[in-house]
Amino acid sequence: MSQSRLSAYDITLGSLFVALMAVGANIASIVPFLAIAGVPLTLQTFFAILAGLILGSRLGFFSMLVYTGLGLVGAPIFAKFQGGLSAVVSPTFGFILSFILLAFIAGKIAESNRKLPTYIAAALVGIVINYGLGVNWFYAAMNFWVGGEGMGYGVSWSLMLPFLIKDTALAVLAGMFAYRLEKSVLYRTQLRKAA
Repeated sequence: MSQSRLSAYDITLGSLFVALMAVGANIASIVPFLAIAGVPLTLQTFFAILAGLILGSRLGFFSMLVYTGLGLVGAPIFAKFQGGLSAVVSPTFGFILSFILLAFIAGKIAESNRKLPTYIAAALVGIVINYGLGVNWFYAAMNFWVGGEGMGYGVSWSLMLPFLIKDTALAVLAGMFAYRLEKSVLYRTQLRKAA
């Protein structure tokens, strides 16, 4: 997007992704069996990747920043309908932070070449960012501020393996979905004409 200001169209689309993130964070609250060892499965990573691929780097970044900011000021839009500054010390806050960078980088990659392999590669890079930041934050939290006996780095990754498998599969689907949307609808919209 070459514009310096956000249009009403941009704000509407960005708001849609903020809402999708809130729903995706709490899908296990709606469908309780979607949890592993008491940890809810979410669709946040899926929607964050879509935000970058569909909205582009600038607007995807902005929508994820707004989502994170709203949650931090107390809106109950994080997983388990949580919100507030206490989320910063949560072991999973690194994943939330990663959505901002993930959407920006995935969007930048997709903007460079609007072909299916690029979309899938952008989505997979998003997974690397998401888990790179998220698992390292989780490891630090479990060892430095949550308390207890601490946790090994390998154990931290092994605990995240079921989620990593789920999110990797969903990332590939996100790339395919965004590409199909690009070819059928997006190339004709204000979102692409303004880019």
